[in-house]
Amino acid sequence: MVWEVLGSTALGLALALGALRLLPTRLPGRRVVLATGTVGALFGAFVTHSALGPGHLAATLVGALAVAAALLSLLIRPARRVRRSATA
Repeated sequence: MVWEVLGSTALGLALALGALRLLPTRLPGRRVVLATGTVGALFGAFVTHSALGPGHLAATLVGALAVAAALLSLLIRPARRVRRSATA
């Protein structure tokens, strides 16, 4: 279970850092994104471990990655559109 916690934490942080690198202007503050990725991965690991039981390390990490990605996607703000006037 310790490996599940450490692995899911590392996956959540890696996913959050990747999101910050790819979409820096469309995400809130760095601390919020890192915390969301980590907590989302830990929650996903908990839910997957509770559903499958012990002994399913790979499936638990996949569940952690899925929940972290879903929560991080909720933080993305829409892109700002440039409005042009018709007379310009």
